[in-house]
Amino acid sequence: MALRVLAAMSGGVDSAVAAARAAEAGHEVTGVHMALSSNPQSYRSGARGCCTLEDSRDARRAADVIGIPFYVWDLAERFHQDVVEDFVSEYAAGRTPNPCLRCNEKIKFAALLDRAMALGFDAVCTGHYARLDGGVLRRGVDAGKDQSYVLAVCTPEQLAHALFPLGDTSKADIRREAERRGLQVADKPDSHDICFIADGDTRGFLAERLGEAPGPIVDTDGNEVGRHDGAYAYTIGQRKGLRIGTPAADGRPRYVLDISPVTNTVTVGPRDSLDVHEITGERPVWLSDAPAGPFGCHVQLRAHGEVYGCTAERDGDALRIRLSSPARGVASGQAAVLYDGDRVLASATIAETVRVPA
Repeated sequence: MALRVLAAMSGGVDSAVAAARAAEAGHEVTGVHMALSSNPQSYRSGARGCCTLEDSRDARRAADVIGIPFYVWDLAERFHQDVVEDFVSEYAAGRTPNPCLRCNEKIKFAALLDRAMALGFDAVCTGHYARLDGGVLRRGVDAGKDQSYVLAVCTPEQLAHALFPLGDTSKADIRREAERRGLQVADKPDSHDICFIADGDTRGFLAERLGEAPGPIVDTDGNEVGRHDGAYAYTIGQRKGLRIGTPAADGRPRYVLDISPVTNTVTVGPRDSLDVHEITGERPVWLSDAPAGPFGCHVQLRAHGEVYGCTAERDGDALRIRLSSPARGVASGQAAVLYDGDRVLASATIAETVRVPA
């Protein structure tokens, strides 16, 4: 059945091929580039992200080659509020956010989808590497590019109006297809890091917005071993750049174990102390009916991260996860995504972790 499809075109190769495939499938496709900054030069420059003037031009050229209408929509204010300010406030609260996940949740499958539905479109098409099978979200076949993790925040209602045409193809094949189609973005480098931090300096970006807030770095016994300029510049599991003047008694490296914004204290310790056995997630999104009791599945705790066997259980408005083997470097603010094989079951934002089995 032919649909009216709004193709989100970032200016990269993936979204261009996704739009081309949707059009080739017989859908009535319109391309749209999301302008995410009122001053694109304040975000990334060059072919590194999805916020630049170059990217909008690349998207327009791709739409011309495909032969579809093309528009630029200004979502800068919404992006700044829901993604950039959220990123800063999460770090200020001692958590570690994933801005790509938040962009999918608040921009592509909220602001963009809502506007598309209001204009009479049936679906939004993106270049994500994931599959939809009868409304079920599954991993993309290219394991190295799979993006089901960052899409797991989408609700079943949102996924019912989504198209992911690339999920059954590898990235290498997508580039070859783009070249065959005459798309100039075939060899364009992938975006990396955080699109709205121009030079990749997250610490400097946060310091500019939150200011210096000096405080102690302590070991697990409470002894001060260093000083920091702002606890927000650290994340759980971090090893480098800790600015510790006193070496550990055993001579081994130390890692960030805890960040307390209330006392402005960063706690460091040995790698083994990073082991997490239990996780509590808040604001769960269920992509299938939640089982009545505990159930076995797998959990992924960061994009392209390791997958762990676990037992999960819905507990009111929370999600309780007990890991079969410990995970390291688990930070609040990240997402925990449950899988049954390649099928996404649910997601939740990590709120608490337990390092010692109960």
